[in-house]
Amino acid sequence: MATDRRAEVTWNGSLLQGSGRIDSTTSGVLGSQELTWRSRAEDAPAGTSPEDLIAAAHAGCFAMALSHALAEGGTPADELKTSATVTFQPGEGITKIALTARGRVPGVDDSSFREAAEAAKEACPVSNALAAVPEITLEAHLD
Repeated sequence: MATDRRAEVTWNGSLLQGSGRIDSTTSGVLGSQELTWRSRAEDAPAGTSPEDLIAAAHAGCFAMALSHALAEGGTPADELKTSATVTFQPGEGITKIALTARGRVPGVDDSSFREAAEAAKEACPVSNALAAVPEITLEAHLD
């Protein structure tokens, strides 16, 4: 069964001087969030950016895919900590995503964990949606 997720955004003004906000999402979890060019391209302290949201989506999807891969292999994880760092270069777009995974997985060695993480990276629907990104790296280690 397919699921649809929706986000609504309002933007006012030009790209560089304007601003916007995420008005709503299907789940309602995000609520209103400020969007500006400065928060996207200059690491401004306030607001969020599309890249923040992509990073959160990628890290979450990757964690789910890795959890599934490990459980399917008969070694479910006690805990997984994942992150995704999205690099945005003005004028070029998203140029790199760096995925990391750390896990506590009884019965698995570091090599097997890295192998499962690589398979999860390839199986993750968000990784597949981001296939046009020139570089997606992965670092995976057991705790």
